[in-house]
Amino acid sequence: MAKPSSKAFSVLKNGIMKENPVLKMVLGMCPSLAVTTMARNGIGMGIAATFVLTGSNIVISFIRKIVPDKVRIPVFITVIAGFTTIVQMLLNAYLPDVYKELGIYIPLIVVNCIILARAEMFASKNGVGLSILDALGMGGGFTIALLIIGSVREILGAGTWMGLTLTKDIIDPAAIMILPPGGFLVFGFIIAVINKISVLKVRNKEISSGCGMNCEGCAGQSGENGGDAQ
Repeated sequence: MAKPSSKAFSVLKNGIMKENPVLKMVLGMCPSLAVTTMARNGIGMGIAATFVLTGSNIVISFIRKIVPDKVRIPVFITVIAGFTTIVQMLLNAYLPDVYKELGIYIPLIVVNCIILARAEMFASKNGVGLSILDALGMGGGFTIALLIIGSVREILGAGTWMGLTLTKDIIDPAAIMILPPGGFLVFGFIIAVINKISVLKVRNKEISSGCGMNCEGCAGQSGENGGDAQ
């Protein structure tokens, strides 16, 4: 049985690495590609979604035992909509530039499949503590993914990063990278790199554990050993 501390760490790490909502599960693609023309926008959307995810997970975890199954989805959406309205008003009041850049994608957090999925699959089945860690892990993974995509697109497409000039005065930026086709291209390359790294990790693990041979080789070796024993 896993210790509470190890379980908590596993839940937190899960959304960042193993089940990253964007880079592993390919969820929330609409905001992931639409707002990542700049790294700053990616961070803004990620923090906003993390706030909504954390708040909704806390509330849903509290009320999970008193909400009838037949109306749980409408209740979850209502809770998520409430926190989305809060974050929308906060951004409009304190970060108007970010609010204008994100535009319609802030209210669309209500129907973000990542948030509703975590409410249904995790917060409605676990306590408040683990639900908070799950929200922080998934929100952190979402933010990191958007930051990576936004950084690549901004550097290649505008020659800047977080307002700092990097390559703009050295090479001509490729404007296509900050357009919709560039979003798909960058996302595809990032997924390809991650998949390649995952395959290499599996192979290295097999080699280090001495199981790098294919099944036929293992079976043949077992047969020979069995024949010798007889």
